[in-house]
Amino acid sequence: MAGLLSPEEWQVVVLSLKVSGVAILIDLPLAFALAWLLARGRFPGKVLLDAIVHLPLVLPPVVTGWMLLLAFGSNGPVGRFLLDTFGLGLIFRWTGAALAAAIMALPLMVRAIRLSLEEVDRRLESAARTLGAGPWRTFASVTLPLALPGVMAALVLGFARSIGEFGATITFASNIPGETRTLPLAIYTALQIPGSEGDVARLAIISVLLSLAALVISETLTRRSGQRKAGHAL
Repeated sequence: MAGLLSPEEWQVVVLSLKVSGVAILIDLPLAFALAWLLARGRFPGKVLLDAIVHLPLVLPPVVTGWMLLLAFGSNGPVGRFLLDTFGLGLIFRWTGAALAAAIMALPLMVRAIRLSLEEVDRRLESAARTLGAGPWRTFASVTLPLALPGVMAALVLGFARSIGEFGATITFASNIPGETRTLPLAIYTALQIPGSEGDVARLAIISVLLSLAALVISETLTRRSGQRKAGHAL
């Protein structure tokens, strides 16, 4: 495999894996909190929050990237604060690519975790509390184990979505070799060069294999989650 890819292509693959890994780590706590609010919460504006969370799914990715520029660019309120306070720059950096990927993957992760939480049998939680378990112990010993396959599926789906992110990334973080050029951006760049069909094919095959593996893992986790819940119901 090493001989099939050039050093530049390996750099693209490694960068893509790093960006996607950081993206889902950014998303996980936020996705779980939002999923919990949407699955268990009762509050005014819940429908609006649900719509905002899922907005990146329906907005053109370029619009999402433009909004990220407004908020996290060098002159944006959040971007200026991060740069002045922590020295953390996002625009034209791999960290910006990770942020763009995280924003685009967040709705899928929230949805997967929310569905898993909604399928948890609340009677089991009530039984744990009846036996003397407090809220946190009930969550750790009952709720989280039952929802864990959904959480894992969310991570895998988020990773797959991050691997394929293009529009928001190129708008916000640009297409810089070695810094923000992930697999989709590398494929796009190669398509502009005559005679680079081989490069496009190799990178596209890697993208397909990574995404396919993620989807297979996600489906396996989802099925195991359903079997586990059926076992508890019996």
